[in-house]
This record gives sequence, structure tokens and C-alpha cells, in this order.
Amino acid sequence: MRCIKILDCTLRDGGYVNDWNFGLGTIENVISRLNKAGIDIVEVGFLDERRKYDENRSIFPNTDSIKPVFKNLVVQGAMILAMIDFGTCGIEKLSDRKDSVIDGIRVIFKKRDYHEALNFCAEVKQKGYKIFLQPVSVTDYTDVEMTTLLKEANEISPFGIYIVDTYGLMHKKEVMHYFDLMNKRLSEEIAIGYHSHNNFQLAYANCTELMAVESCRELMVDGSLHGMGKSAGNACTELLAMHLNENYGGKYDIDQLLEAIDVDIMKEYAKQYWGYSLKHFIAASNDCHPDYVSNLMCKKTLAVKSISEIIAKIAPGNKLKFNRDIMEELYQEYQNNVIDDSSAYTGMGAELNNKNILIIAPGKTIELNAEEIRTFIREKNPVIMTINFINDDYKPDYVFMGNAKRYSQFFNKIYRNDLDVKVVCTSNVSESNRKIDYKFNFGSLVNENEIIRDNPVLMLLKILVKMKCPKVCIAGFDGYVADDSQNYPGEYIQFLFCDDNVVLRNEAVKKALALIGKDIRLEFLTPSRYL
Repeated sequence: MRCIKILDCTLRDGGYVNDWNFGLGTIENVISRLNKAGIDIVEVGFLDERRKYDENRSIFPNTDSIKPVFKNLVVQGAMILAMIDFGTCGIEKLSDRKDSVIDGIRVIFKKRDYHEALNFCAEVKQKGYKIFLQPVSVTDYTDVEMTTLLKEANEISPFGIYIVDTYGLMHKKEVMHYFDLMNKRLSEEIAIGYHSHNNFQLAYANCTELMAVESCRELMVDGSLHGMGKSAGNACTELLAMHLNENYGGKYDIDQLLEAIDVDIMKEYAKQYWGYSLKHFIAASNDCHPDYVSNLMCKKTLAVKSISEIIAKIAPGNKLKFNRDIMEELYQEYQNNVIDDSSAYTGMGAELNNKNILIIAPGKTIELNAEEIRTFIREKNPVIMTINFINDDYKPDYVFMGNAKRYSQFFNKIYRNDLDVKVVCTSNVSESNRKIDYKFNFGSLVNENEIIRDNPVLMLLKILVKMKCPKVCIAGFDGYVADDSQNYPGEYIQFLFCDDNVVLRNEAVKKALALIGKDIRLEFLTPSRYL
């Protein structure tokens, strides 16, 4: 019968969630429960000489510092491993196997480093350890490159080599391709392992597909308790064990795994979510490093469609290694999309000629000072322009959208049948199947001060200045306070969190208004920290 083993990496991959701070009791209990459950291989954490020893963390500066974990443990049956990210732990930090509590070491390495990494692995093996080769993101290797790597791996004769799907990009077809590639070229005594991530919710499914392959080669599948792990998380150890019990005669004690999850893992899950998410789906579907998506999302100015469009412009060779400079360059290029907006100025300017204008921004005062605003509207009959939102209390004539994310969020309200509103956008907002009446160049409207670069009220005021509007009244342009619940009305709260220094933001807007006020008369209907 084919030999299939489960490797649990909760204490290592799961450490990305909590900076490996499980606590000594939890580390001991997880190892004990995994051993009692019959899990074949237990990875106890990282070896990283850059980290100071901390008994509560499953990341260790050398092999000797792992010994206290096993002081009160009796582990029988399970193979005990640790992992080294190549370059973070020198060979001198590893005692000989006979003096160590671990049986083997997995070495993860990037493609550019693999020659040096294989030499390091050979040295580790000479110390008596079982060695496992973990090439980061195998999808980054061509078949020719992978064949060369496998040839050199045969010369080292490691215990195993892994199909490492670092960014959760692979479907069944790709997994099977790399397994076949390895199976045909590796010496028969070398095991093949599979380390997955759940960006596409395929970690468990891909593992079961590999288990079903008819092969005499030993297979190792990685899992973690409750899928705890980096980014979208891993295959669940408890599911892998259940599947082997039900289909391959496994004898794993599922209750022991569930006890470990209930007692030790759920408390971590309560503090920090891991698992499938929109961010990791977008990253995987674009074959890119998730930090590109995270950073673009954190800007809070881009719709998901825009994020995908920016990532699509990253050169293939740069996608799997995050480069902030490349991301920023493409982001600015996307935001500064240049269009001919002369007709927009002419057309909208003619409509606003000699009319009272009221700008309503999404500040809390549009609720607190609602009566004053309504009185102004009744007496002056102004053209009403709302900024980045639609509010049912004030029917706008124009809605200005300087933010693609806002445009997406309020799309249905903007285009509902009972609202006859003209839509004004900056050029960074992508037009959908509905009409945008006027579009203006984003790049010509931004502020030099980065902290308020794309403030939508300031951008609209610049448009009105260029249209030579003599005066504008403003409501709801309140300024920021640290308590975000006091910055926005109603449903707007959930969309933006003011995490910058509010004093700096307020001062920057105040200075910008002073400059704009030289060219257009500004009157505030509601209280503002900018005055």
C-alpha cells in the first residue's frame, strides 16, 4: 500500500498569524496532541538566528534552544522537524543530530538562491539530519529549470522535496504536472511533499487528488490545525487525517486534533482571522505577491477592478516578489490617467453659470446641523453637489466622485430610477455600463501635500475655480477627529478609517483652503475645524 504521511506545520506556518507567540504551554500541548493523534511529522517552528530566544515563541535562534520544549514531553512515533528560510540561520547554529531533539530540517529557498541553498542542505545532512528541500513557489520555475533542480537534488539525496505552492496559485492540473515532473526524475527513495495555501479554497482538494495518484513513491501532505497559516491559510490537518482514515486505512485520532483546535487554536483565531479572503483571491488570480493587493487596498481609493487592472501591468518577472517602487509607480500612473477634459469644463461651467452652489461633504455635521442646511436650500435654491456619496436627506443635482472605491460603493444609489443626478468623476474612476456626465483629469487636481493628495472637496473646488465660479457654500466639511465614529454620518462610517495624524490632515486642508479661497469665495454653513 502507498505510504502517505501528514506533516503538521501549525507551530511554524501558523506563527505568521501571531508572530509565533503561542506560549510555551500551547506549544507543548499542540506537539503532544499531534503525537497522540498519530500525525506522522510535526514541525515545531522556524530556526532563525536573527530572533532572540523566547520560550513562548516557536521560532528559535539555534537547535539547542528547542530542547526546553521537550523537557516535559514524551514523543513517540512522530518525526520532529524545524524549518530554515535559507540565509537566516547559519550551519554553526545547528548542533549535530545526535545532540538535538529534532530529526530533520526543511530548508525553504528562493529560485535565485537554489545553488547555494543546495550546498547548505548537503552540509545539514552531514550533521545527521533528514533534509527536506522546499523551493519557494514552484510555479516560478520553468520545466527546464525544475528538471535542473531535481537533477542536483538527486545528488544530495534528501529525505524529500516539496511542491511548494507559496501563493496558492495552483489548481489540480498544475499540481499533477509538478508531481509527474518530480516523480519521473527523482530517485525512487526520495519522498515528494505538497505544501498548499488556500487562496482558491483548493488546499484540501489538491491534497486528496495527490493521495489518489497510483504511485509507489512516498507522499507527504502538509496541513495545520484549523488551517492556521500565512495568508489564506493551509489545508486542515484534521480534514487530511479524516480523509486518510476513511479512504486509506489511516488510524489517526481525530478527537486529539479537535481538542488541540478547541483549546489552543481557536483562541488565536478569535484574535486574528486567517483563511480565504478577497485579498488573497485577487492575489492568486493575478499570480502575484499578496502584498501588492494589500498595499493597494490600504490606499482606500481603488475599486477591486482597478486593483486588478494595476496588477495586470506588473511585469511577470516582478509579480511574485513584492516591489513597493514598482507598485507606487503603476498606482500613480493609473491615478493620473490623462484625458481631454476641456469639453467637461465648458459644458459643466455653462450649467453652473450665475447659480448658487452648495457642496455637501460627508461630515457628521450634515446630521447635527440638518435644519440649517434645509433652510439654506429652501431660501437660496442652490445647485447641490454631494461629495463621494449620496445621502437621502439631500437630493443632489450633481454627485462628485474622486475615488473609484466610492463610485463602486454608491453605484446603485447614484443610478437609481428616482434620482436624476449628473455624475462628475475624476479620470481615475473607470466608467461602467452607466453614463458619467463629466470627467476631469485626476492628475491636474491633486494636492502637493501627500497626506491630502486626493481630498475630493479640494479637487472639486479646483474645478470650480477653473470654471470661474465666484462663490460656493460648503456643508459637512468638518475636519477630522481621532474617534472615527465622529467623522462621518451613518453608513459612511464603515468605508473609511482615519488612521493618519488628524492634526496634520486638518492643518494641510486648512492651508489648501486658504490658497483656494484667494480665487473663490468660500462660505461654511456648518462648523469646521478648517476655519
